[in-house]
Amino acid sequence: MYQSITKVKATDDYKLILYFENKEKRVFDITPILNWGRFSELQNINLFKKVHICFDTIEWDNGLDLDPEYLYKESERIN
Repeated sequence: MYQSITKVKATDDYKLILYFENKEKRVFDITPILNWGRFSELQNINLFKKVHICFDTIEWDNGLDLDPEYLYKESERIN
């Protein structure tokens, strides 16, 4: 079963600090996918930093989102 995201913070260096329902705090570096189709729109730091929670995952104002399972799998645990 996947973990829902309960909180997100965007950094100035295109990383997302993710808080999951299991109380884990993880960091996801989005730079590897900034050239994938519409994700290139997130190179605009102002748009990138407008990330917010939508249901159990994250979403940006342009409608892009990422699956919480993918975010969990591809992120690193931090304290």
